[in-house]
Amino acid sequence: MVSQKAWIACGLVLSGIVLVSGCADRSSTSATSSPTTTTVVPASATTATPAANSEEHGHKVGTHGGIMISLGRDSYHAEAVFEKGAVLRLYTLGKEESRVIDVEKQTLKGFVKAEGESEAEQFTLDSEPQDGDAEGRTSQFVGTLPKGLWGLNLEVTVPNIVISGERFRLGFKSTPEEHDEGMPNRIVDDEERQLYLTPGGKYTEADIKANGSVTATAKFKGLKSSHDMFPKPGDKICPITKTKANPKFVWIVDGKTYEFCCPPCVDEFVKTAKAMPDEIKQPTDYVKRQ
Repeated sequence: MVSQKAWIACGLVLSGIVLVSGCADRSSTSATSSPTTTTVVPASATTATPAANSEEHGHKVGTHGGIMISLGRDSYHAEAVFEKGAVLRLYTLGKEESRVIDVEKQTLKGFVKAEGESEAEQFTLDSEPQDGDAEGRTSQFVGTLPKGLWGLNLEVTVPNIVISGERFRLGFKSTPEEHDEGMPNRIVDDEERQLYLTPGGKYTEADIKANGSVTATAKFKGLKSSHDMFPKPGDKICPITKTKANPKFVWIVDGKTYEFCCPPCVDEFVKTAKAMPDEIKQPTDYVKRQ
C-alpha cells in the first residue's frame, strides 16, 4: 500500500508531461507559420513559444488515459491519446476538464519527432465529430503518425488550433518526464538504510544479500528513470504506480524478482513487504492485462 507521502514525486512528474503549455496566440500569422512543401521541417519550426501572458500548468492523466494539455490560462484543455496503429486522437475540453466542447471544424497541422532528434515530420489531424457535436463543429481530431515513429518517445507540436475564433498552440510528449505527483517520495538516508538492510515480513536476510546488501539509491546510482504511462498488454508494470516497469530497476523480495519504474517505488514496495506482507502479490500478477 502506498503511504500518505506517496503521491508527490518519484523520478518523474506528470506535471512535466507537457513539453510546452498551450497558450493563446493573438500575434500575427507568422508566429504559427510552418513549412507546407515538405514533411520534414527543422525542430525549431515545431517549438511553440508561449505568449508573454501565459503560465506553466500542471498536467495529469485524462479521462481517456491520455495526456492533459492546458490552453491559455486554463481557458480550455485538450487530451491527447496515443493508440495502437500509430493513431493520435485529440479531444477538446473546456475550462473544466470533464466538460467536452465542440470547436470549429478544421484540419490541424502537427509536427512530430523522436525525443532528442533535431528534425520533425509533418502530419495532419482531421476533424472527426462525436455524437452531440453541432453541425460544422467537432470535439475530436484524429491523425496517423508518420511511419517509423510509433513506439518511440515522441515530441508533438500543433502550432495552430482555433477555438471560438482564438488561435492556440500546444505541445506535449508521449511519455512523462522527470517527476510525477502520482509517485512516492524518495526516503532519506538513515531511514533508507534501516529499510533495506534489516529484514521483516516477506523481506528476508536472503533478499538483502541477493540485492547486494545495499540500498536502492546505492544500487541504482546514475540510472535515470523514464516513465511510460501507457503500458501495452503483456508488459510488466510497476507494482506501485502501474506504469510500465523498467528492467533496470529490479529488486528481490521473498526470493522473487520484481521490476519497478523507479527507485522510490522500490522503497514503497519493500515497506509494504515488511509491514503488510499479505498485500505482496506474485511477480506474474504485475503484468498489463487486456
